[in-house]
Amino acid sequence: MKHLILAFLLSLSATAHAETIHFVTEEYPPYNFSTASGANGASVEQVALIMKAVDLRYEIKVLPWARAFALAESQPFHCVFTTAHDAERDRNFKWIEPLLVDHLTLVRRKGAAIAPQTIDEAKQFVVGTQQEDFSATYLKAHGFEKIDYAASLDSTMKKLAAGRIDLLMTSEKTFETMRADGKPVEAALVLEGKQYGIACHRDMPDETVARMQAELDRLIANGTQDRIFERYGLRPNRIEQAAK
Repeated sequence: MKHLILAFLLSLSATAHAETIHFVTEEYPPYNFSTASGANGASVEQVALIMKAVDLRYEIKVLPWARAFALAESQPFHCVFTTAHDAERDRNFKWIEPLLVDHLTLVRRKGAAIAPQTIDEAKQFVVGTQQEDFSATYLKAHGFEKIDYAASLDSTMKKLAAGRIDLLMTSEKTFETMRADGKPVEAALVLEGKQYGIACHRDMPDETVARMQAELDRLIANGTQDRIFERYGLRPNRIEQAAK
């Protein structure tokens, strides 16, 4: 009987190792974005290094966020990133983190006379976000009623530039990248800090999750993660973590 159980467990392990892990993400530069040669970005590089180290087959696809999130939630061997980790999402996934430590920020058009001093003051304005994004959950949970939804950050940015929305919610690091790229934006209000990671389907084998987490921990410990951020013009995570 023991031999049969061992054979069964080995069979399950072999099946898990034979599966291709499907990583799905969105157009959200500089963390994840499409290029002529495939997906790229600060988070994509981390995922690629993790998977090279654990020596498992994988692919990365860039999709609309709502579709990417739904696939990871419903399909085995699917993971979505760069995903904010909150209480609502916690139980629905297995997590490998942090790919990123950051703060949520409300952003306005450069020169706009919109200057909320508190989150309650910000509720009077139309705030843009992406469907199924953590920021959308945050806005609803904090009583915002004037929420404008778009399929991507780029679409939300175009609405902000055109004056169709008053504010845009994104991460502080993404805002800094927008500004460095010449986008006409300014910070209106910095909100709470959050941790972002890889969210995998609940059926992902624990052994696989543990191996991926160990490799991400190694990338953080040896400074690789921060060097990746610096190449993309981002503040290193260690600054955010020191401020927690």
